[in-house]
Amino acid sequence: STASANIACALAGLGKRVLLVGCDPKSDSTRTVCGHKIQTVLDAVLNDTRARIDDHIVKGYLGVDCVETGGPKPGDGCAGRGVVTAMRALREQEILSPERYDIVIFDILGDVVCGGFSLPLKDGFADIVYIVTTCDFMSL
Repeated sequence: STASANIACALAGLGKRVLLVGCDPKSDSTRTVCGHKIQTVLDAVLNDTRARIDDHIVKGYLGVDCVETGGPKPGDGCAGRGVVTAMRALREQEILSPERYDIVIFDILGDVVCGGFSLPLKDGFADIVYIVTTCDFMSL
């Protein structure tokens, strides 16, 4: 998450329109960019099926737009399904449009095997994929 946030801010500093999408059920991917925890897409959609995701995109440091997909509490369900639900809502509401953002960064857990976390890669959400890791044991 730290690497994703820093890359997002660096690109925004170069004048790019950046969306940082946190795909961790802890919903903490965007905390360093926004300065606080933000409401998740999954919570918004589950509480109101007519919810507009635009209302839950938070402008962060250097103008980086931030959104968290969210997920169930630990032990309450599949976190990957939360990502799937939120990603589909992002697509349906045309949040990921190339006219809107130059770059969309998905901060995805690297230490789980759940297929839901591969959705941004396999379901056409990305044209080009760069995998960025750190030297942490879990990321390797």
